[in-house]
Amino acid sequence: MKNTIISILCVLGLFSSFHVMAAEQKDSVTFYFQRGKSDFEPSLNHNSQALRHLDSISQSGRPIILDINISGAASPEGSVTLNNHLSDRRAEIIRDIISSKLNLSPTKTTSSFIGRDWRRLLDFARQDPEIPSQDETLSLLENIVYMIDQRGYEEESDHFLEKLKAIDNGVTYKYLFSKYFPLLRSSRVYFDYRLLPVLPLYPDSLPISVLTPSLSDIVVSTLPFEAKESRNFYMALKTNMLYDVLALPSLSAEFYLGKNFSAVGNWTYGWWDKNSTHRYWRAYGGDLAVRWWFGKKANEKPLTGHHLGIYGGIFTYDFEFGGKGYMGGLPHETLWNRSLRMAGIEYGYSLPIARRLNIDFTIGIGYMGGKYIKYIPDGGRYLWQSTNKLNWFGPTKAEISLVWLIGNGNYNQK
Repeated sequence: MKNTIISILCVLGLFSSFHVMAAEQKDSVTFYFQRGKSDFEPSLNHNSQALRHLDSISQSGRPIILDINISGAASPEGSVTLNNHLSDRRAEIIRDIISSKLNLSPTKTTSSFIGRDWRRLLDFARQDPEIPSQDETLSLLENIVYMIDQRGYEEESDHFLEKLKAIDNGVTYKYLFSKYFPLLRSSRVYFDYRLLPVLPLYPDSLPISVLTPSLSDIVVSTLPFEAKESRNFYMALKTNMLYDVLALPSLSAEFYLGKNFSAVGNWTYGWWDKNSTHRYWRAYGGDLAVRWWFGKKANEKPLTGHHLGIYGGIFTYDFEFGGKGYMGGLPHETLWNRSLRMAGIEYGYSLPIARRLNIDFTIGIGYMGGKYIKYIPDGGRYLWQSTNKLNWFGPTKAEISLVWLIGNGNYNQK
């Protein structure tokens, strides 16, 4: 009887201890990102401290996550579309980190994106009396938040950022940009969890072998997992309309590499002839280029706006209209030996004209060199006249290209 009473008291004590140690706890951490980027940098701001905090939770016991929500956000500069994509990627990156740290399955997390985080900027502005033109700033920010709340989303055409920049001739914007914008480029994590206790060992004399908590203590509430869109992909197929008009069909493919860089390959092929009158209109060749995109439009969406690049390629031709003929490169050689070579720098601008169409204007200046020959047709023969050397410095590329935008997220706003 005595042993039974002791056992009951032990069980009651252990369950009481279990309930205390398994009490629900709330916590949050914030991770920060560089401007215009979604790559996670542990050394940025307080990111390393946030990681250590997650480690401390995972090492303090057996955490059961009851609810976890991750929201990604961005600062107001840049377009609505770009910042929506950016904040979505930031939430996705942090979701992966949280899942690995706390050993979560995808069904135990929900993530969302805020886009341009006007609401948090308003919170900062309300708490900072040193903001220049604070009353006017608060009035504008409150109106922005109200309009977004009424619609449920932010429209691309609202020009909120321009209105903010206009306050006090830009003084207020510069203040907010340097002090608070870096804090808006973030991903915030809110979670509720319980820590299961590590059960002590019991003497053999106690009639207890395994202690199992009640189901109410260990059931994990889950939220529906929201399927995420795949990472945006930016590609373009192009044709140079200048070459097309000259009956020299062309095709180009461009791939966005990230961080405002892209790689593009161009190829032209036209091999027309009319032997009866010795008329030839032949040319083919291409180049490879690396481009850096810059300016407001380029920061709003990849493969749009200004771009600078370097390129190099090969080109050969054979033009003859019943008289003297000209052939770039040498006949009966390999592609490399029978071609002229070129390299240079280029500048261009890609102008949106439809949801999936741009027109790209590009001019390239550089060097083209190699050998070319002059010949004359004589019946069924072609008589060599001279071999000449070409050393040309000047324009070596001209494009007015029709661009078809391909990929998830690769479209122009109205």
